[in-house]
Order: sequence, then structure tokens, then C-alpha cells
Amino acid sequence: MPLLARTILTPLHVDVRRGAVADLGRILADGRISAGGDVAVVVGHGVGARVADLIRPSLGAADIFTVSGGTLDSANELAAKLRARSYDAVVGIGGGTTLDTAKYAATRYGIPMVSVATSLANDGIGSPVASLVNDGIKGSYGVHIPIAVIVDLDFVESGPSRYNRGGIGDVLSNLSALADWELARDIRGEPVDGLSASLARMGAEALLSHPGDMTDDGFVTVLAEGLIASGLAMAVSGSSRPCSGGCHEIMHAVDVLHPRTGSHGELAGMGALFCTFLRGDETRFRQISRCLRRHGLHRTHRDFGLTDEQFVDVIAFAPRTRPDRYTIIEHLDMGTKEIRARLADYVDAVQRS
Repeated sequence: MPLLARTILTPLHVDVRRGAVADLGRILADGRISAGGDVAVVVGHGVGARVADLIRPSLGAADIFTVSGGTLDSANELAAKLRARSYDAVVGIGGGTTLDTAKYAATRYGIPMVSVATSLANDGIGSPVASLVNDGIKGSYGVHIPIAVIVDLDFVESGPSRYNRGGIGDVLSNLSALADWELARDIRGEPVDGLSASLARMGAEALLSHPGDMTDDGFVTVLAEGLIASGLAMAVSGSSRPCSGGCHEIMHAVDVLHPRTGSHGELAGMGALFCTFLRGDETRFRQISRCLRRHGLHRTHRDFGLTDEQFVDVIAFAPRTRPDRYTIIEHLDMGTKEIRARLADYVDAVQRS
């Protein structure tokens, strides 16, 4: 008998709106996640005090833990603290490092995790992946997908604009990642999951065509939903493949060779544009380039303060960050001289777009 359907792990509750943090107790109760508020709330140093003041009226029984660093050590330390008593859920409130720390700790002890995003820097807000630093190297760890994903637009609005705009680059990078996935299918026979690809592509296409910006709640909601859809795409495929290709190899290579050069989303967006150029897809290149420019995102390595020779080294190093992944960078297998020539053409193309 043929398989008629498949079971997919997804959040039980998704909510993108203003005032979500202050209303957290009711949201958890209505979603049947925690009726009495017996939850462990995990916050970072940046928004910790503000969050604590907002949630106390509706979550008086909650314990609040403050974490920092986004490291595997900090996640393990948090996991140990969660053993103190029984919790209905772990509620991570903050940016990417705080959420990833909470996701990993909750998964370690099998506790449901609620992701409450206060920034939109990358697609980790609803993904089954935690990016944590271990011995100075950032690694990706599989975790249980959040049981609920909540985005508070009040916090997003008051947060650093640069990091929120970085999320635009991360969503747009799905288009490049999907092209790499299709290339791997054509060259190596790697299977492509159509549902996963559709979810990843949906948010990116919506951002390309939306006329708004980060001052517009409608646009910010589309961005948040695009990031959440990216997380679902990874959950469906069982890997980061639909959202991570040569674009993210470049991002990880920059992180290794030139730490703190740019945020995850900023670098992923620039990496996607470069990989799209390498593919020779002129229409998609113009679309992504114009979208990045319109939202004030960097489009070349020079915008990040990297020299041409430094970026040549980044491209040469990039395949080492994901040895099992086949992308346009592996496909072209460029030597230093060819990378340098392609890079010069790329800079000219960006200036014309």
C-alpha cells in the first residue's frame, strides 16, 4: 500500500504581533502549553530586565535564567539548572544566541521549548538547529523544533536595525541555497524535497516583491513569517539544505577567517548574491541585488571591510566549512587566479545593478 501522507513536526502555535511578551501567560495557557505558568524563562543580558518586568504579572510562577555567549558550555550549564524542578516548557526570549542556547538545553532534557523572538536577524527563531560555539568554533546542533514561535514586533522595532535587516539577507539566501540543492540533484543525484523547497522559496519571493521596509509592520510580519517558514523547511527536509548552500559556506568561512566581520544574515545575503553571480543567473542576480540595496544591506566583501585578497581566501576556504555539501563553489572548483578574476567581474556587476 502506498504511503498516503507523512507526519511533520511543526510548532503548535505561531504568533507575530505587538505586545506578545506582555501577553505571554495567556498565550501559553490558550495554547495548552502551560496553564499555571510553571516555565523556565531564558533571557539574555540585553533584554533581561525589561522582559522580567513584563512577564511577572502573567507568569508569576516562572523561574528566570539569564544566559550569555551562545556557547555549548553555556547551554550545558543551563540544561543542568533545568533539572532543579519540573517545568512545563522552556521559554527562550531574545535574539539568536539566547534562543539557540534555550533550544539546546530544552532538547537535552526533553522539555518543550517556546521561541519568543525579539529580533529578526536570522532563521534560527523557529528552526530545529542550534548554532553554538564550542572551543572557539561555531557548530550546528540538531534540536527539537520549538513547540511555539512568537515574535514581538514591539521588541523588534526597538532593537538594532542592522541586525533585523540582516534577517532579510538570510531569507533571500534561500534562493541561492535552493539553486545549489538543485545543482546537487542534477550532478550527484541528491534528492530534493519539493515541500521543503516550496517553504524555503515562499518567504524569499514574498520579500522580493514586498514594497515595504522595516518601518512597516506588514513588511516586518512577512520577514518574520519568512524566517519561520525557513525553519519549517529545515524540519521537513531533516537538514539545513533548503536554506544553506554556498551562501552559508561563505558566511562560515568569513566567521572563521575574519571573526566579527558581519552578522549571520548580512553575510548570508552577500554570499547568496555572489553565488548567484557565479551561476550566471542574471535575472535572479538583479532581483537579489536590488532588494539588498533597497534595504541598506551590504552587497560586496568591500562593504564589510574585507580586501579582494582576503575574500579570495574566503572563497577558497568556503568548501571546508561544509565538506559534505555540493554547491556552485564546489562545482566550479576554482583556483586562486580564477576566483580573483570572477571577483573583479562580480564587483563590476554589483555596481551596475
